[in-house]
Amino acid sequence: MELVTHPLVWINLLPLLGAVMILFIPRDKPDWIRWWSLGVSLVVLALSTWLWFNFDQSKPGMQFEINRQWIPYINANLHFGVDGISMPMIFLTGLLTAISVLYSFNIKDRVKEFFVFFLLLEMGMMGVFTSLDYFLFYVFWEISLVPMFFLIGVWGGERREYAAIKFFLYTLVGSVAMLLAILAIYFRAGATDFDMLRIAATRPFADVEVLRNLVFFGFFLGFAIKVPVWPFHTWLPDAHVEAPTAGSVILAGILLKMGCYGFLRIIMPTFPGACKDFALLIGILAFISIAYGALVAMAQWDLKKLIAYSSVNHLGYVMLGIAAAMATTASLDDRAIAINGAVFQMFNHGIITGALFLLVGVIYERTHSRDLARYGGLGARVPLYAGVLTMAMFASLGLPGLAGFNSEFLVFRGAFSTWWWIAALCTTGLVIGAAYILWTIQRLLLGTPKDESLYEHLTDMNRREVISLAPLLFFMVLLGVLPSLILYTINIGSQYLLSLM
Repeated sequence: MELVTHPLVWINLLPLLGAVMILFIPRDKPDWIRWWSLGVSLVVLALSTWLWFNFDQSKPGMQFEINRQWIPYINANLHFGVDGISMPMIFLTGLLTAISVLYSFNIKDRVKEFFVFFLLLEMGMMGVFTSLDYFLFYVFWEISLVPMFFLIGVWGGERREYAAIKFFLYTLVGSVAMLLAILAIYFRAGATDFDMLRIAATRPFADVEVLRNLVFFGFFLGFAIKVPVWPFHTWLPDAHVEAPTAGSVILAGILLKMGCYGFLRIIMPTFPGACKDFALLIGILAFISIAYGALVAMAQWDLKKLIAYSSVNHLGYVMLGIAAAMATTASLDDRAIAINGAVFQMFNHGIITGALFLLVGVIYERTHSRDLARYGGLGARVPLYAGVLTMAMFASLGLPGLAGFNSEFLVFRGAFSTWWWIAALCTTGLVIGAAYILWTIQRLLLGTPKDESLYEHLTDMNRREVISLAPLLFFMVLLGVLPSLILYTINIGSQYLLSLM
Protein backbone atom coordinates (compact mmCIF):
# COMPACT_ATOMS: atom_id res chain seq x y z
CA MET A 1 0.00 0.00 0.00
CA GLU A 2 2.89 2.37 0.78
CA LEU A 3 4.16 1.94 -2.77
CA VAL A 4 0.83 3.19 -4.16
CA THR A 5 0.69 6.30 -1.96
CA HIS A 6 4.37 7.25 -1.79
CA PRO A 7 5.07 10.76 -3.20
CA LEU A 8 8.31 9.75 -4.96
CA VAL A 9 6.49 6.95 -6.77
CA TRP A 10 3.89 9.41 -8.04
CA ILE A 11 6.49 12.01 -9.04
CA ASN A 12 7.99 9.37 -11.32
CA LEU A 13 4.74 7.72 -12.38
CA LEU A 14 2.52 10.71 -13.18
CA PRO A 15 4.45 11.87 -16.27
CA LEU A 16 4.27 8.32 -17.68
CA LEU A 17 0.53 8.07 -17.02
CA GLY A 18 0.06 11.52 -18.52
CA ALA A 19 1.94 10.49 -21.66
CA VAL A 20 -0.13 7.32 -22.01
CA MET A 21 -3.39 9.27 -21.65
CA ILE A 22 -2.32 11.64 -24.45
CA LEU A 23 -2.28 8.65 -26.79
CA PHE A 24 -6.06 8.35 -26.30
CA ILE A 25 -6.79 12.02 -27.01
CA PRO A 26 -7.84 12.56 -30.65
CA ARG A 27 -5.18 14.12 -32.82
CA ASP A 28 -7.64 16.77 -34.00
CA LYS A 29 -7.95 18.09 -30.41
CA PRO A 30 -4.51 19.72 -29.97
CA ASP A 31 -5.73 22.11 -27.29
CA TRP A 32 -6.88 19.18 -25.17
CA ILE A 33 -3.39 17.68 -25.48
CA ARG A 34 -1.70 20.96 -24.54
CA TRP A 35 -3.84 21.61 -21.49
CA TRP A 36 -3.68 18.00 -20.30
CA SER A 37 0.13 18.06 -20.54
CA LEU A 38 0.27 21.33 -18.65
CA GLY A 39 -2.05 19.96 -15.98
CA VAL A 40 0.10 16.86 -15.48
CA SER A 41 3.30 18.91 -15.29
CA LEU A 42 1.72 21.30 -12.76
CA VAL A 43 0.64 18.39 -10.54
CA VAL A 44 4.21 17.05 -10.63
CA LEU A 45 5.49 20.54 -9.77
CA ALA A 46 3.02 20.71 -6.87
CA LEU A 47 4.25 17.34 -5.57
CA SER A 48 7.86 18.52 -5.87
CA THR A 49 6.99 21.68 -3.93
CA TRP A 50 5.19 19.67 -1.25
CA LEU A 51 8.23 17.41 -1.00
CA TRP A 52 10.53 20.38 -0.41
CA PHE A 53 8.27 21.99 2.20
CA ASN A 54 8.15 18.68 4.07
CA PHE A 55 11.89 18.07 3.80
CA ASP A 56 13.44 18.03 7.29
CA GLN A 57 16.42 20.40 7.13
CA SER A 58 17.73 19.16 10.47
CA LYS A 59 17.95 15.52 9.42
CA PRO A 60 20.97 14.28 7.46
CA GLY A 61 20.73 11.31 5.13
CA MET A 62 17.98 10.12 2.83
CA GLN A 63 14.36 11.10 3.40
CA PHE A 64 11.09 9.85 1.91
CA GLU A 65 12.96 6.62 1.28
CA ILE A 66 11.18 3.57 -0.08
CA ASN A 67 12.71 0.25 -1.10
CA ARG A 68 10.60 -2.51 -2.67
CA GLN A 69 11.54 -5.56 -4.71
CA TRP A 70 11.21 -5.03 -8.46
CA ILE A 71 13.12 -7.67 -10.47
CA PRO A 72 14.06 -10.46 -8.05
CA TYR A 73 16.12 -12.45 -10.57
CA ILE A 74 18.80 -9.75 -10.65
CA ASN A 75 18.03 -8.19 -7.24
CA ALA A 76 16.94 -4.85 -8.72
CA ASN A 77 14.68 -2.83 -6.45
CA LEU A 78 12.38 0.17 -6.64
CA HIS A 79 14.58 2.14 -4.27
CA PHE A 80 13.85 5.87 -4.11
CA GLY A 81 14.94 8.63 -1.76
CA VAL A 82 15.99 12.27 -1.62
CA ASP A 83 18.56 14.27 0.28
CA GLY A 84 19.63 17.90 0.30
CA ILE A 85 21.46 17.53 -3.00
CA SER A 86 18.68 15.87 -4.99
CA MET A 87 15.83 17.92 -3.53
CA PRO A 88 16.64 21.18 -5.40
CA MET A 89 17.11 19.21 -8.63
CA ILE A 90 13.69 17.57 -8.28
CA PHE A 91 12.01 20.93 -7.78
CA LEU A 92 13.97 22.47 -10.67
CA THR A 93 12.90 19.61 -12.96
CA GLY A 94 9.25 20.11 -12.07
CA LEU A 95 9.49 23.88 -12.49
CA LEU A 96 11.29 23.94 -15.84
CA THR A 97 9.14 21.16 -17.28
CA ALA A 98 5.90 23.00 -16.43
CA ILE A 99 7.30 26.25 -17.86
CA SER A 100 8.52 24.50 -21.03
CA VAL A 101 5.16 22.82 -21.57
CA LEU A 102 3.37 26.17 -21.23
CA TYR A 103 5.80 27.87 -23.60
CA SER A 104 5.35 25.03 -26.12
CA PHE A 105 1.68 25.83 -26.66
CA ASN A 106 2.91 27.41 -29.90
CA ILE A 107 3.93 23.99 -31.27
CA LYS A 108 1.69 23.26 -34.27
CA ASP A 109 3.36 20.25 -35.89
CA ARG A 110 2.71 16.75 -34.49
CA VAL A 111 1.42 18.11 -31.18
CA LYS A 112 0.53 14.71 -29.74
CA GLU A 113 3.98 13.22 -30.24
CA PHE A 114 5.73 16.36 -28.93
CA PHE A 115 3.97 16.35 -25.57
CA VAL A 116 4.22 12.57 -25.19
CA PHE A 117 7.98 12.80 -25.55
CA PHE A 118 8.13 15.78 -23.21
CA LEU A 119 6.34 13.98 -20.39
CA LEU A 120 8.46 10.85 -20.90
CA LEU A 121 11.52 13.09 -20.66
CA GLU A 122 10.27 14.45 -17.34
CA MET A 123 9.84 10.91 -16.02
CA GLY A 124 13.41 10.04 -16.98
CA MET A 125 14.87 13.13 -15.35
CA MET A 126 12.87 12.72 -12.13
CA GLY A 127 13.92 9.09 -11.95
CA VAL A 128 17.61 9.94 -12.15
CA PHE A 129 17.35 12.37 -9.24
CA THR A 130 15.32 10.04 -7.01
CA SER A 131 16.83 6.58 -7.72
CA LEU A 132 19.03 4.85 -5.14
CA ASP A 133 19.34 1.61 -7.10
CA TYR A 134 21.96 1.42 -9.86
CA PHE A 135 19.75 -0.59 -12.22
CA LEU A 136 16.84 1.79 -11.72
CA PHE A 137 19.15 4.79 -12.11
CA TYR A 138 20.49 3.47 -15.42
CA VAL A 139 17.00 2.76 -16.77
CA PHE A 140 15.89 6.32 -16.07
CA TRP A 141 19.18 7.70 -17.42
CA GLU A 142 18.55 5.97 -20.75
CA ILE A 143 14.85 6.88 -20.81
CA SER A 144 15.80 10.56 -20.73
CA LEU A 145 18.05 10.08 -23.76
CA VAL A 146 15.41 8.83 -26.20
CA PRO A 147 12.78 11.61 -25.93
CA MET A 148 15.43 14.33 -26.27
CA PHE A 149 16.76 12.59 -29.39
CA PHE A 150 13.32 12.83 -31.00
CA LEU A 151 12.63 16.37 -29.74
CA ILE A 152 15.80 17.55 -31.47
CA GLY A 153 15.48 15.33 -34.52
CA VAL A 154 11.81 16.06 -35.32
CA TRP A 155 11.13 19.58 -34.02
CA GLY A 156 14.63 21.04 -34.34
CA GLY A 157 16.27 23.37 -36.86
CA GLU A 158 17.74 22.81 -40.31
CA ARG A 159 20.55 20.51 -39.12
CA ARG A 160 18.37 18.68 -36.60
CA GLU A 161 19.15 15.14 -37.77
CA TYR A 162 22.90 15.70 -37.50
CA ALA A 163 22.57 17.32 -34.05
CA ALA A 164 20.25 14.59 -32.75
CA ILE A 165 22.50 11.75 -33.90
CA LYS A 166 25.60 13.47 -32.50
CA PHE A 167 23.84 14.00 -29.16
CA PHE A 168 22.68 10.37 -29.08
CA LEU A 169 26.06 8.85 -29.98
CA TYR A 170 28.07 10.94 -27.52
CA THR A 171 25.68 10.19 -24.69
CA LEU A 172 25.45 6.52 -25.61
CA VAL A 173 29.23 6.12 -25.46
CA GLY A 174 29.16 7.53 -21.95
CA SER A 175 26.20 5.34 -21.03
CA VAL A 176 27.98 2.17 -22.16
CA ALA A 177 31.06 3.08 -20.12
CA MET A 178 28.84 3.71 -17.10
CA LEU A 179 27.01 0.40 -17.58
CA LEU A 180 30.30 -1.52 -17.56
CA ALA A 181 31.33 0.32 -14.40
CA ILE A 182 28.01 -0.50 -12.73
CA LEU A 183 28.38 -4.21 -13.52
CA ALA A 184 31.96 -4.18 -12.24
CA ILE A 185 31.08 -2.74 -8.83
CA TYR A 186 27.92 -4.88 -8.64
CA PHE A 187 29.92 -8.12 -8.82
CA ARG A 188 32.78 -6.73 -6.73
CA ALA A 189 30.37 -5.77 -3.94
CA GLY A 190 28.92 -9.27 -3.73
CA ALA A 191 26.18 -9.13 -6.35
CA THR A 192 23.41 -9.14 -3.75
CA ASP A 193 21.62 -6.01 -5.02
CA PHE A 194 22.20 -2.71 -6.84
CA ASP A 195 21.82 -0.51 -3.76
CA MET A 196 23.91 2.64 -4.26
CA LEU A 197 24.41 3.37 -0.57
CA ARG A 198 25.36 -0.20 0.33
CA ILE A 199 27.80 -0.54 -2.56
CA ALA A 200 29.37 2.83 -1.76
CA ALA A 201 30.00 1.64 1.81
CA THR A 202 31.90 -1.43 0.54
CA ARG A 203 34.49 0.78 -1.26
CA PRO A 204 34.71 -1.53 -4.33
CA PHE A 205 38.22 -2.09 -5.72
CA ALA A 206 39.76 0.05 -2.97
CA ASP A 207 42.48 -2.60 -2.59
CA VAL A 208 43.19 -2.88 -6.34
CA GLU A 209 44.15 0.58 -7.50
CA VAL A 210 44.34 -0.15 -11.24
CA LEU A 211 40.85 -1.67 -11.37
CA ARG A 212 39.48 1.06 -9.10
CA ASN A 213 40.77 3.71 -11.49
CA LEU A 214 39.33 1.93 -14.54
CA VAL A 215 35.89 1.77 -12.95
CA PHE A 216 36.21 5.35 -11.75
CA PHE A 217 36.91 6.56 -15.28
CA GLY A 218 34.01 4.50 -16.61
CA PHE A 219 31.68 6.58 -14.47
CA PHE A 220 33.71 9.71 -15.14
CA LEU A 221 33.29 9.36 -18.92
CA GLY A 222 29.53 8.86 -18.63
CA PHE A 223 29.05 11.90 -16.43
CA ALA A 224 31.70 14.16 -18.02
CA ILE A 225 30.06 13.82 -21.44
CA LYS A 226 26.71 14.76 -19.96
CA VAL A 227 27.97 17.84 -18.06
CA PRO A 228 29.78 18.42 -20.53
CA VAL A 229 33.37 18.88 -19.36
CA TRP A 230 35.98 19.98 -21.89
CA PRO A 231 36.98 18.19 -24.20
CA PHE A 232 33.71 16.16 -24.21
CA HIS A 233 31.58 19.23 -24.96
CA THR A 234 31.45 19.30 -28.76
CA TRP A 235 27.96 17.78 -29.01
CA LEU A 236 26.44 20.55 -26.91
CA PRO A 237 26.42 23.61 -29.25
CA ASP A 238 24.87 21.61 -32.11
CA ALA A 239 22.20 20.11 -29.87
CA HIS A 240 21.34 23.48 -28.33
CA VAL A 241 21.22 25.39 -31.60
CA GLU A 242 19.04 22.84 -33.40
CA ALA A 243 16.72 21.90 -30.52
CA PRO A 244 13.32 23.57 -30.22
CA THR A 245 13.18 26.29 -27.58
CA ALA A 246 11.65 24.11 -24.86
CA GLY A 247 14.14 21.36 -25.69
CA SER A 248 17.03 23.78 -25.20
CA VAL A 249 15.59 24.87 -21.85
CA ILE A 250 15.41 21.29 -20.57
CA LEU A 251 18.74 20.32 -22.09
CA ALA A 252 20.58 23.19 -20.39
CA GLY A 253 18.45 23.39 -17.28
CA ILE A 254 18.20 19.71 -16.33
CA LEU A 255 19.98 17.18 -18.56
CA LEU A 256 23.41 18.75 -18.10
CA LYS A 257 22.87 18.69 -14.32
CA MET A 258 22.39 14.93 -14.46
CA GLY A 259 26.11 14.63 -15.19
CA CYS A 260 27.04 16.91 -12.29
CA TYR A 261 24.64 15.00 -10.06
CA GLY A 262 26.32 11.71 -11.02
CA PHE A 263 29.64 12.98 -9.68
CA LEU A 264 28.01 13.87 -6.38
CA ARG A 265 25.68 10.90 -5.95
CA ILE A 266 27.89 8.07 -7.28
CA ILE A 267 31.55 8.93 -7.84
CA MET A 268 32.35 10.84 -4.65
CA PRO A 269 30.87 8.46 -2.03
CA THR A 270 31.91 5.30 -3.92
CA PHE A 271 35.49 6.21 -4.90
CA PRO A 272 36.86 8.65 -2.29
CA GLY A 273 40.41 7.41 -2.91
CA ALA A 274 40.23 7.94 -6.66
CA CYS A 275 38.57 11.32 -6.07
CA LYS A 276 41.55 12.36 -3.97
CA ASP A 277 44.00 11.15 -6.63
CA PHE A 278 42.27 12.76 -9.61
CA ALA A 279 40.79 15.87 -8.01
CA LEU A 280 43.54 18.08 -9.44
CA LEU A 281 42.96 16.70 -12.95
CA ILE A 282 39.25 17.46 -12.69
CA GLY A 283 40.06 20.91 -11.32
CA ILE A 284 42.27 21.65 -14.33
CA LEU A 285 39.57 20.43 -16.73
CA ALA A 286 37.13 22.71 -14.90
CA PHE A 287 39.44 25.69 -15.44
CA ILE A 288 39.77 24.88 -19.15
CA SER A 289 35.97 24.60 -19.42
CA ILE A 290 35.54 27.97 -17.70
CA ALA A 291 38.09 29.85 -19.82
CA TYR A 292 37.37 28.06 -23.10
CA GLY A 293 33.59 28.36 -22.75
CA ALA A 294 33.83 32.09 -22.06
CA LEU A 295 36.26 32.79 -24.91
CA VAL A 296 34.30 30.81 -27.48
CA ALA A 297 31.03 32.39 -26.33
CA MET A 298 32.57 35.80 -26.94
CA ALA A 299 33.39 34.80 -30.53
CA GLN A 300 29.79 33.84 -31.39
CA TRP A 301 27.38 35.90 -33.50
CA ASP A 302 24.59 33.32 -33.25
CA LEU A 303 22.75 34.27 -30.05
CA LYS A 304 21.68 30.71 -29.25
CA LYS A 305 25.15 29.29 -29.78
CA LEU A 306 26.56 32.03 -27.54
CA ILE A 307 24.30 30.93 -24.69
CA ALA A 308 25.16 27.28 -25.39
CA TYR A 309 28.87 27.97 -24.92
CA SER A 310 28.10 30.02 -21.83
CA SER A 311 26.79 26.77 -20.34
CA VAL A 312 30.24 25.19 -20.78
CA ASN A 313 31.62 28.21 -18.94
CA HIS A 314 29.10 28.17 -16.08
CA LEU A 315 29.12 24.42 -15.55
CA GLY A 316 32.89 24.69 -15.28
CA TYR A 317 32.23 26.48 -11.98
CA VAL A 318 30.13 23.52 -10.86
CA MET A 319 32.98 21.13 -11.68
CA LEU A 320 35.46 23.42 -9.91
CA GLY A 321 33.41 23.16 -6.73
CA ILE A 322 33.08 19.38 -7.07
CA ALA A 323 36.81 18.98 -7.71
CA ALA A 324 37.67 21.12 -4.68
CA ALA A 325 35.41 18.95 -2.51
CA MET A 326 37.04 15.78 -3.86
CA ALA A 327 40.48 16.85 -2.63
CA THR A 328 41.32 16.33 1.02
CA THR A 329 43.74 19.23 1.50
CA ALA A 330 41.05 21.59 2.81
CA SER A 331 38.94 21.28 5.94
CA LEU A 332 35.56 19.57 5.93
CA ASP A 333 33.85 22.93 6.28
CA ASP A 334 35.64 24.32 3.23
CA ARG A 335 34.80 21.20 1.22
CA ALA A 336 31.15 21.52 2.27
CA ILE A 337 31.17 25.14 1.09
CA ALA A 338 32.51 23.99 -2.29
CA ILE A 339 29.72 21.41 -2.63
CA ASN A 340 27.13 23.97 -1.52
CA GLY A 341 28.37 26.34 -4.21
CA ALA A 342 28.38 23.62 -6.87
CA VAL A 343 24.80 22.47 -6.18
CA PHE A 344 23.58 26.06 -5.83
CA GLN A 345 25.24 26.86 -9.16
CA MET A 346 23.47 23.86 -10.72
CA PHE A 347 20.12 25.26 -9.62
CA ASN A 348 20.94 28.83 -10.61
CA HIS A 349 22.23 27.83 -14.01
CA GLY A 350 18.94 26.03 -14.60
CA ILE A 351 16.77 29.05 -13.91
CA ILE A 352 19.06 31.62 -15.57
CA THR A 353 20.01 29.76 -18.73
CA GLY A 354 16.48 28.38 -19.00
CA ALA A 355 15.25 31.97 -19.08
CA LEU A 356 17.87 32.97 -21.64
CA PHE A 357 16.90 30.17 -24.03
CA LEU A 358 13.24 31.12 -23.67
CA LEU A 359 14.16 34.70 -24.53
CA VAL A 360 16.08 33.56 -27.61
CA GLY A 361 12.96 31.66 -28.66
CA VAL A 362 10.79 34.75 -28.13
CA ILE A 363 12.81 36.92 -30.51
CA TYR A 364 13.59 34.16 -33.02
CA GLU A 365 9.89 33.34 -33.49
CA ARG A 366 9.30 36.98 -34.46
CA THR A 367 12.34 37.71 -36.62
CA HIS A 368 13.52 34.23 -37.69
CA SER A 369 17.11 35.29 -37.12
CA ARG A 370 19.65 34.76 -34.33
CA ASP A 371 22.43 36.71 -36.08
CA LEU A 372 23.56 39.46 -33.72
CA ALA A 373 25.06 41.37 -36.63
CA ARG A 374 21.54 42.09 -37.92
CA TYR A 375 20.16 43.44 -34.67
CA GLY A 376 20.60 46.66 -32.72
CA GLY A 377 18.25 49.13 -31.10
CA LEU A 378 15.93 46.37 -29.92
CA GLY A 379 15.49 47.97 -26.51
CA ALA A 380 13.49 50.87 -27.93
CA ARG A 381 11.23 48.56 -29.98
CA VAL A 382 10.35 45.94 -27.35
CA PRO A 383 11.05 47.47 -23.91
CA LEU A 384 9.50 44.65 -21.86
CA TYR A 385 11.59 42.05 -23.67
CA ALA A 386 14.68 44.22 -23.28
CA GLY A 387 14.15 44.59 -19.54
CA VAL A 388 13.65 40.86 -18.95
CA LEU A 389 16.65 39.95 -21.13
CA THR A 390 18.89 42.46 -19.37
CA MET A 391 17.93 41.06 -15.97
CA ALA A 392 18.60 37.47 -17.05
CA MET A 393 21.91 38.50 -18.62
CA PHE A 394 23.01 40.29 -15.45
CA ALA A 395 22.09 37.21 -13.41
CA SER A 396 24.22 35.10 -15.76
CA LEU A 397 27.04 37.62 -15.38
CA GLY A 398 26.96 37.13 -11.60
CA LEU A 399 25.75 40.57 -10.55
CA PRO A 400 25.49 40.87 -6.74
CA GLY A 401 21.86 40.81 -5.64
CA LEU A 402 20.95 38.17 -8.20
CA ALA A 403 21.20 34.40 -7.72
CA GLY A 404 24.24 33.74 -9.91
CA PHE A 405 26.58 35.78 -7.72
CA ASN A 406 25.99 33.79 -4.52
CA SER A 407 26.67 30.37 -6.02
CA GLU A 408 29.82 31.48 -7.84
CA PHE A 409 31.11 33.16 -4.67
CA LEU A 410 30.65 29.95 -2.69
CA VAL A 411 32.44 27.90 -5.36
CA PHE A 412 35.44 30.24 -5.31
CA ARG A 413 35.40 30.39 -1.52
CA GLY A 414 35.63 26.60 -1.36
CA ALA A 415 38.13 26.29 -4.23
CA PHE A 416 40.56 28.91 -2.86
CA SER A 417 41.03 26.76 0.25
CA THR A 418 42.09 23.82 -1.92
CA TRP A 419 44.00 25.29 -4.88
CA TRP A 420 44.32 29.05 -4.68
CA TRP A 421 46.17 29.17 -8.00
CA ILE A 422 43.48 27.30 -9.95
CA ALA A 423 40.78 29.43 -8.34
CA ALA A 424 42.73 32.56 -9.25
CA LEU A 425 43.06 31.42 -12.87
CA CYS A 426 39.33 30.65 -12.99
CA THR A 427 38.48 34.25 -12.12
CA THR A 428 39.50 35.10 -15.69
CA GLY A 429 36.26 33.37 -16.71
CA LEU A 430 34.32 35.94 -14.67
CA VAL A 431 35.98 38.83 -16.51
CA ILE A 432 35.53 37.29 -19.96
CA GLY A 433 31.96 36.29 -19.06
CA ALA A 434 31.13 39.87 -18.11
CA ALA A 435 32.67 41.05 -21.39
CA TYR A 436 30.67 38.77 -23.70
CA ILE A 437 27.40 39.38 -21.84
CA LEU A 438 27.76 43.17 -21.90
CA TRP A 439 28.81 43.06 -25.55
CA THR A 440 25.75 40.94 -26.35
CA ILE A 441 23.46 43.46 -24.64
CA GLN A 442 25.12 46.22 -26.65
CA ARG A 443 24.81 44.41 -29.99
CA LEU A 444 21.22 43.32 -29.41
CA LEU A 445 19.50 46.09 -27.49
CA LEU A 446 21.45 49.32 -27.95
CA GLY A 447 22.38 51.54 -30.88
CA THR A 448 20.47 51.64 -34.15
CA PRO A 449 18.95 48.70 -36.07
CA LYS A 450 21.33 47.07 -38.55
CA ASP A 451 18.50 45.45 -40.51
CA GLU A 452 15.13 47.19 -40.35
CA SER A 453 13.46 44.31 -42.22
CA LEU A 454 13.74 42.18 -39.07
CA TYR A 455 11.46 44.53 -37.18
CA GLU A 456 8.58 44.80 -39.67
CA HIS A 457 6.22 42.60 -37.65
CA LEU A 458 7.97 42.85 -34.27
CA THR A 459 5.79 42.79 -31.16
CA ASP A 460 6.68 42.73 -27.49
CA MET A 461 6.27 39.67 -25.27
CA ASN A 462 2.78 38.21 -24.99
CA ARG A 463 1.00 36.95 -21.88
CA ARG A 464 2.06 33.31 -22.30
CA GLU A 465 5.72 34.30 -22.61
CA VAL A 466 5.56 36.62 -19.61
CA ILE A 467 3.91 33.94 -17.46
CA SER A 468 6.56 31.43 -18.57
CA LEU A 469 9.44 33.71 -17.60
CA ALA A 470 8.01 35.27 -14.42
CA PRO A 471 8.83 32.34 -12.05
CA LEU A 472 12.42 32.23 -13.28
CA LEU A 473 12.89 35.97 -12.73
CA PHE A 474 11.30 35.60 -9.30
CA PHE A 475 13.84 32.97 -8.23
CA MET A 476 16.75 34.96 -9.67
CA VAL A 477 15.89 37.82 -7.32
CA LEU A 478 14.69 35.77 -4.34
CA LEU A 479 17.78 33.55 -4.18
CA GLY A 480 20.01 36.53 -4.82
CA VAL A 481 18.64 38.28 -1.75
CA LEU A 482 17.84 35.23 0.44
CA PRO A 483 20.18 32.40 -0.59
CA SER A 484 19.62 30.68 2.76
CA LEU A 485 16.20 29.55 1.50
CA ILE A 486 17.97 26.90 -0.56
CA LEU A 487 21.37 26.67 1.11
CA TYR A 488 20.04 25.14 4.35
CA THR A 489 18.68 22.23 2.32
CA ILE A 490 21.82 21.87 0.20
CA ASN A 491 24.12 22.01 3.21
CA ILE A 492 22.37 19.05 4.84
CA GLY A 493 23.09 17.05 1.67
CA SER A 494 26.70 18.28 1.51
CA GLN A 495 27.43 17.26 5.08
CA TYR A 496 25.85 13.85 4.48
CA LEU A 497 27.90 13.35 1.30
CA LEU A 498 31.15 14.17 3.07
CA SER A 499 30.25 11.75 5.87
CA LEU A 500 29.89 9.00 3.25
CA MET A 501 33.37 9.81 1.96
